[in-house]
Amino acid sequence: MIREMICITCPTGCKLTVDLNGETLKVSGNACKRGEAFALAEMTCPTRSLTTTLRTVFPEAPALPVRTKSEIPKASVMPAMRYLASIVVQERLRCGDVAAVLPDCGVEMIASSDLLIESE
Repeated sequence: MIREMICITCPTGCKLTVDLNGETLKVSGNACKRGEAFALAEMTCPTRSLTTTLRTVFPEAPALPVRTKSEIPKASVMPAMRYLASIVVQERLRCGDVAAVLPDCGVEMIASSDLLIESE
């Protein structure tokens, strides 16, 4: 099986060709070793960072941007989004605070912004 992909580990964006011949994985087109590691990870256990927003109870800030603290399996992205759609942030969080924990993989969703108190 031959698969083509673009490496996203550096700005070069090498066009990789991955040849999976039985148990052997051969990568070509990479300008650096990171491309080979990227292709291997993509073919065996692809992961992604997830960024989204959570609803809040605060009218002045109805949505809080959040991101995963670490990458999650690609197959967990849609279940995570369904779970996060049910979350409503009830407290004022600061950037870096844990807003939720994904049940499938235990990865924390952390705030990417502050929910500040309005000045009077």
